[in-house]
Amino acid sequence: MRLAPARSVVDSEEERALTDPFGVEGKVTIVTGGGTGIGAAIAREFALRGAPVIIASRKAEHLEPTRDALRKAGGRCELFVCDVRDAAACEALVGEAVRHFGRLDVLVNNHGASIAAPSLALSPNAWRAVVAINLDGTFLCSKAAAKRFIEQQGPGCIINLSSIAGIDGSSTMIPYAAAKAAVIKLTESHASEWGPLGIRVNCIAPGPIETEGAASRAWPNERVREAVRLSRALGRFGRVEEIAYPCVFLASAAANYVNGATLVVDGGRVREAEVIQALAK
Repeated sequence: MRLAPARSVVDSEEERALTDPFGVEGKVTIVTGGGTGIGAAIAREFALRGAPVIIASRKAEHLEPTRDALRKAGGRCELFVCDVRDAAACEALVGEAVRHFGRLDVLVNNHGASIAAPSLALSPNAWRAVVAINLDGTFLCSKAAAKRFIEQQGPGCIINLSSIAGIDGSSTMIPYAAAKAAVIKLTESHASEWGPLGIRVNCIAPGPIETEGAASRAWPNERVREAVRLSRALGRFGRVEEIAYPCVFLASAAANYVNGATLVVDGGRVREAEVIQALAK
């Protein structure tokens, strides 16, 4: 059964599309993994554009500096400590957004975790931990948000963060690649299931992005780093804000007809032979 959005919500969406189709002002937004790296950049771009933001992570110390910085810059930001593997915690996270700001409009599933280890050395617990955070957490947060969108009888937006590892695979981060591939299919499935209810679900698959957390795991030495850089058609690593900007677009009225899409943001790929040739010089 299709639920008709509340009239006030429809009016505000239509007005936004006419006056500022790329704006997110007033859209209450949750960003998981929002205290550091890409998540902090996403939270910042939403908050500085007038969106009230809730940032979530398992550790308050990752969240407090970002919250304080956003408030100092004039944004509205609250934090919530949440383990996304816990369904009750995900429900509580959504409840916290409603308690502070009265509703929920956007969920950005940015949380993630990876382990660099070959399959034969990977323990069952390590496999389960990585898959649980990346895949189970995305499902549980999305379910909690969708329930709220339906209760509000209005539209909602979910943005999942996958990775090019979920598209191309990874020989060093096996459970991460598998979970991120599943996130893409979860995106497509939820977009189909919830689209008739006015809930759009899309995905972003970042390529190599310059963050403190990723550097030591993904490119542990200068030779690997140079190979990764040369593998990009643009010849450089991405910046965290270059993932945040597409999130803003997908949450805006400009993307109202975008549903079930995976946007690859990786600088373009160069053929392997060209990378080898460049490294040999």
